Amino acid sequence: MSRTSPAARPAGSRRDETVVIVALSLATMVVSMMQTLVVPILGLMQDDLDATAAEVSWVTTATLLSAAVFTPLLGRFGDQHGKKPTLVGMLLVMVAGSLLAATAHSLAWLIVGRVLQGAATAIFPLALSVLRDEIRPARLPGAMALVSGTLAFGTGLAMVSVGLLTQGDDPDYRTAFWLATGLAVAALLAVVVLVPSGRHAPGGRTDVLGALTLAATLVLLLLPITQGNEWGWTSGRTLGSFAGAVVFAAVWVQVERKVREPLVDMRMFVHPPVLFANITGLLVGFGMFALFIGVSSLAQMPSDLLGYGFDASVLRASVQFLLPSTVVSLLSAPLGGQLVHRWGPRPVLVLAGVIGAAGFGWMALDHRHAASVIGAGLLVGAAVSLGYASLPAVVVGSVPLHQTGIANGINSIARSTGSAIGSAVVTTVLASKSAANLPAGAPELPAESRFTLSFLLAAAAFALAAVVAGAGLRRIGMASTVRAAAPAPAPVPADKPAAAGTAG
Repeated sequence: MSRTSPAARPAGSRRDETVVIVALSLATMVVSMMQTLVVPILGLMQDDLDATAAEVSWVTTATLLSAAVFTPLLGRFGDQHGKKPTLVGMLLVMVAGSLLAATAHSLAWLIVGRVLQGAATAIFPLALSVLRDEIRPARLPGAMALVSGTLAFGTGLAMVSVGLLTQGDDPDYRTAFWLATGLAVAALLAVVVLVPSGRHAPGGRTDVLGALTLAATLVLLLLPITQGNEWGWTSGRTLGSFAGAVVFAAVWVQVERKVREPLVDMRMFVHPPVLFANITGLLVGFGMFALFIGVSSLAQMPSDLLGYGFDASVLRASVQFLLPSTVVSLLSAPLGGQLVHRWGPRPVLVLAGVIGAAGFGWMALDHRHAASVIGAGLLVGAAVSLGYASLPAVVVGSVPLHQTGIANGINSIARSTGSAIGSAVVTTVLASKSAANLPAGAPELPAESRFTLSFLLAAAAFALAAVVAGAGLRRIGMASTVRAAAPAPAPVPADKPAAAGTAG
């Protein structure tokens, strides 16, 4: 059963492309909100559930681990068995997880709800696969950029919305999950009604062993990254988990090289454009969470005690200092799509790295004035959006049609891993040195130099992203985005030279 390609459809049917893009953007935005939804309310959860800070940290860790396990598996499942049915299924899981979290009165059930929310992270790579099927090549870069741009927008919007919802004398963290439930239902209805069923799925067997070994690798990698501060970075659990990740990664590679229908084609995984896109995604994800964690913490520092900071509440920190960069990230997404279509993704990724490095460099030099912190945040927000707009174009233009879901799933995990590393690094750096000369009885607060170092590390991550994109993506340009809707040739084996079909 075949379908007419997007480019060959009648002009009247092309108006439907807009509603498809809107529906998928909404679904992606809701998914991205799940990552930062709980950040402003961890303290409320700890008090309400009578838990320790270490126990409550699993509310964020569980979501990240669930995303790592299910995103590549469900991305591949969607490629094989139908993208829209898989999308609808994942949205139903998100609704169930959000509803469970909103009604849970124990930490255990709350964590189960967060696991279900994390599993729905697979919606993003599936959305990009649907775009590749349904959108004309001329419009595809802009569509992917807009859907990708909602990732950065959603993460910031979640913090602002939760800050607003939990104001007052008797705040209830469950209102955040009721918000998530409502948005998830809206996204589900939009996808069911507005997204076409898509082309006939090719089918195929599921690589269960490959999925399990990849899941073990990602869990053993991300678990110590998220729990390292609690466990100790040199503890046996931390070092043992990292060692286990290396072992399972080697096992996973061997499994994928031998099975007939692997979860991840190793030739695709090490294909230079895909590999460098994943590295770049990790670095951009690092920078995005360095902005959220670093600026939010800086804004809440008491200036009368430290000589720096802005005495902001959680709400003011979100609205005044983070919301502007969030809005700019959304506004920059369509521009990123236009630039990708005109220049190709490589120059846009380099530009994103340069702008992000400049923003964090400015923040490191001057973070005592609100205007500087906000202005620098605008640059970083634009950089994240441009980076996220470019990465799908690299991936989609570099893999065959039937590998779109899994390739974007791996790239999504790379970004999530970068975000986890960014959060862990900034948290560790801020805790590594306390301010001197604090009054007796005052809580330990970070020395100003720790914020400077955090922002410099984030600047270095963006600068490295620019270098990786510039040096590693030399063969990605306009050709890859223009023909992105057609099946791309399979990546060449590592022992053969790359074809010049995507020169830019």
